[in-house]
Amino acid sequence: MRDNAIRRIHLIGICGTGMASLAAMLKESGYVVTGSDEGVYPPMSDFLAAKGIQVAQEFDVKNLHPEPDLVVVGNALSRGNPEVESALDARLHMTSFPEALKNFFLRKKTPVVVTGTHGKTTTTAMISWGLHAAGRTPDFLIGGIAENFQSSFGLGGGEHFVIEGDEYDSAFFDKGPKFLHYLPYHAVIGNVEFDHADIYPDLDAIKLQFRRFVNLIPGKGFLVVGADSPAALEVSDRCLCARETFGSNAESDWSAGRPEWDGERYCFDVLHRKKVFERFRMTVYGNYNVRNALAATAILNRLGIPANLIRGAMESFAGVRRRLQRIASVGGIDVYEDFAHHPTAVKETLHTVREIFRPARIWAVYEPRSATSRRSVFQNEIAEALSLADCVALPALFRPERVPAAERLDEEQLVKDLRHRGCAAWNLGTVDGIIRKIDEEAREGDLIVIMSNGGFGGIYDRLPAVLERRKSLNRSGS
Repeated sequence: MRDNAIRRIHLIGICGTGMASLAAMLKESGYVVTGSDEGVYPPMSDFLAAKGIQVAQEFDVKNLHPEPDLVVVGNALSRGNPEVESALDARLHMTSFPEALKNFFLRKKTPVVVTGTHGKTTTTAMISWGLHAAGRTPDFLIGGIAENFQSSFGLGGGEHFVIEGDEYDSAFFDKGPKFLHYLPYHAVIGNVEFDHADIYPDLDAIKLQFRRFVNLIPGKGFLVVGADSPAALEVSDRCLCARETFGSNAESDWSAGRPEWDGERYCFDVLHRKKVFERFRMTVYGNYNVRNALAATAILNRLGIPANLIRGAMESFAGVRRRLQRIASVGGIDVYEDFAHHPTAVKETLHTVREIFRPARIWAVYEPRSATSRRSVFQNEIAEALSLADCVALPALFRPERVPAAERLDEEQLVKDLRHRGCAAWNLGTVDGIIRKIDEEAREGDLIVIMSNGGFGGIYDRLPAVLERRKSLNRSGS
């Protein structure tokens, strides 16, 4: 879409991953782009600065002067925000992030929409990289920084637009899921689990939205479904397009065999209807990434990419920032960061760390930050997931006032449950407290995984700095 009446666009809540990427795409397309947010943190704050996009670090009516031609409102914003109220009073042209994305970028493309409770960011990045490596120059929008592109978006100009499709709501004035705006033609439903407890009462409510998504795929389209997820199979059982499945079961259309870790790469056969398609040797690891690669392969194969080019793309795929990424190695202690916050993702991450790296001890530094992880709905499940670690350190709940007291995660009970399961566990309240505890007790051979979907008080930089200082003091004292 190119509306000649629109020149200046302002994004409220610009530092969300999707909003920041949209801002950069709009600027690259020739629009004057500004934005505002609060509590900004890397990597998106650094990303926007590198793109030369002006970001006001607080919400204020002055940010709407000069008056923009269009205001894009992030889904974290609500009535009462001063910029939202000012835009409503002035009757400015307002839209949501997914609607803006559809109107400016998706309508003239063939969208490939990747959905599911887990794995959609990595799968979106894999498909985008596969198309790029095959010379298809896709447009894409990913919910994280893809290392191969060093970006969360690309406007390659090709036929396809690969996009991560989120089931979370669109804006305070549009409570439907983002992915219903994305005009799906080819699609992935990796898995469906209960999540987003702040807006969905139960799993059935989430399944209804996925059924609506499936109903938008045209008859000439294509759907790939994770067969390991009963709910994903259920929501796709009435699709009117071609459908293939992927999963751990050999009866799936796409499955994996002969998995092996050779010390540097995770190797496995990709099977298409029980016949060997290719053997992949990937630098990303874990059963969840095998499933992500199977989903990506199914889509790429459907789009006509030759098998050898798919293999080459998967083997050169470098991952997504903040997805089990090592950020430091100090004095024999490795520090990783990961986006995991849902119990299933936490369990998968910790299982992979144990299986691949075999550390002396695993420290799980877990921040209950998302709307669901701050709630007691997964009280038992998160204890079970975190118990795969040897040591667990927790901060206080992030903004607990936003969750009704009766619904909040009980961190003291969580610590008790973890200790009952044999873990050393502490509710340390602050990032400073967590860093002190690790500084006092971490030892050579330990592996620390920091798990959060947010900035976590700067711990990603602060903890390695303290460990480095400890190493220097030990060296000078020896």
